[in-house]
Amino acid sequence: MDRKLPDWLLADLNGYISSCMGLYFTESRFADLERGIALAAKDFGFGSEEDFIRWLKSSPLKKEQIERLAAHLTVGETYFFRDPASFEALEHSVLPELLRSRHELKRIRIWSAGCSTGEEAYSIAILLTRIVPDIRSWNISILATDINAASLKKASEGVYKQWSFRNSPEWLKMKYFTPAGGGSFRIDPEIRKMVSFGYLNLAEDIYPSLLNGTNGVDIILCRNVLMYLSDAVAGSVVRGFGRSLVDDGWLLISPAEAVRAVSGVFAPVSVGEAVLYRKETGAPDTPAASMPIPYACEEGLPEKEAGPLLAPEEACEGPSQEPRAVQDLLEAARVLYGHGNYLEAARALEAIDEDDRGEEGALLLARSCANMGRLEEASRWCESVKAENALNKGAYMLLAMIRLEQARVEEAMENLRKALYIDQDFVIAHFMLGKLLREADGGHEQAMRHFDAALRLLESEKDDAMLPESDGVMAGRLREILASTLKTPADY
Repeated sequence: MDRKLPDWLLADLNGYISSCMGLYFTESRFADLERGIALAAKDFGFGSEEDFIRWLKSSPLKKEQIERLAAHLTVGETYFFRDPASFEALEHSVLPELLRSRHELKRIRIWSAGCSTGEEAYSIAILLTRIVPDIRSWNISILATDINAASLKKASEGVYKQWSFRNSPEWLKMKYFTPAGGGSFRIDPEIRKMVSFGYLNLAEDIYPSLLNGTNGVDIILCRNVLMYLSDAVAGSVVRGFGRSLVDDGWLLISPAEAVRAVSGVFAPVSVGEAVLYRKETGAPDTPAASMPIPYACEEGLPEKEAGPLLAPEEACEGPSQEPRAVQDLLEAARVLYGHGNYLEAARALEAIDEDDRGEEGALLLARSCANMGRLEEASRWCESVKAENALNKGAYMLLAMIRLEQARVEEAMENLRKALYIDQDFVIAHFMLGKLLREADGGHEQAMRHFDAALRLLESEKDDAMLPESDGVMAGRLREILASTLKTPADY
C-alpha cells in the first residue's frame, strides 16, 4: 500500500489512539495504521482520511465509536489451543496445582483479556472439562473481554469455520462441536455456558472490579495484546493485572510479547517448554507496597505470612485509639487500596480497634478481602456492618457481588433488592439487578424496568461523576455500558 499520510500526522494520530484505546503502532507499522484509518474513514462516512482524523480528535470518543474504530485497527488472529506449550503447562502443572489448593473452596477464576473471537476462552473451558471429573460441583468462572465488539459478537455466537481448527487435535471438533452448515461448526452449549463475554478497554476501564468480574482472578491470559501497546500503557495494564490476580496468580503472555512490562510485578517461571509469569507477592504497585503505615496496635501488625485475615470477632482489641491515629490508618488503607495493595490495606484496617474502625473501615476491609478472592472473610465483614446498621446500602451491594461470585445468584438478587429498598435511586444496584434478571428465565420485563430506572437516574449526572459503590465507574461510562447491554445478547 502506498503511503499518503505524512509521518507527523500518523505519529500524532498514533499518540491519540494510544491514549484513548491503548493501541500503539511502531513506525514500522504505520502502513497498518493508515490502512485501518482508511477503512474506518469510509465506515464513518468521511471522504478523506485527514477529515476523519480531525473529527476523531475534536471530542472524546464514545464507547460505540471506539468499538467501530477498534474493529478496523485490531486483527484477532487466533485459533483453538493456540500455543500448545502453554496449554501443556496449564494442563499438567498450573491447573492441577490450582485444583489441589482449591479442593475445599472449589472456586476458580480465569480471565482471557483480549479474547478476540473466543477460541482461547473456549479452549480453557474444554481443557477444564477434560481434567476436572466433578466439574459440576465447582464454581468456575471464565471471563473473556475485548475492545472489538464485532469479535465479541462472533465469540458469543460460538460458530467457527475450519480455519479456527488449524493445528488442533481431531477429537476437538468431534466431541465439542456440531455442524452448523456452510462448513461451520457450533460449540457445545455446555462449553458455551462456561464462558461470559464482555467489552473491556484495557487502557481506560477499571480493573480489578467486582462489577466486571476482574477481581480475585487465578489465571490471566493476555496473548498478542501487550506487543501492540505503548510502554506506558503496557506497564499500566500489567500493574492492573497484578492487582486483579490473587497471590501467586499466573499471567500467560505470548512468547513474542515484549516482556519488559512484567518486571517487578511478575516473576518468570519455566514450565516444560513454556515460560509463564507468576505474581510476586506485594508487587502490584511498588509505591503502595513500600508505603509506611503510620500507626498500629501495641502488638504490631500481623505478619504477611500469618495466614488468613482476622475474622470480625478476632480483630485487634485493646484501649480506644486516638482519633488522629485512627484517621491516619484509614487514610493509609484508602491509599493502599487505591494502589491495589489489598493485603497491606487490610493489615492497616485490622490495626484499628473494631469499635473505632466504623462502617467505612469495615466495608473497605471487606472489599480488600473480596479483591484477594477471600470471599468468606469478605462476607463476614459485610455481615458485621449490617449487624451494626441494617440500612447500610453499601454492605448489601458488596454482599450481592460476593454472592454472585459464589454462584449464589438468588441471594445476590435478594441483597440488591434490599439495597434498592433502602435507596430507590441506587443506580449501580438497578443496573446489576437488571443484568441478573435479564439472564434469568422470565425476568426480561423486570430487567428492563431496572435498566430504565438506571438510565433515568443517570440523566442528571455529569459524565465524570463517580457513582457510589461502583469501584470508580463514572456516570458516562455506565451510560455507555447500559446502551451496549440493551442492544446485545444477555451475556455480552
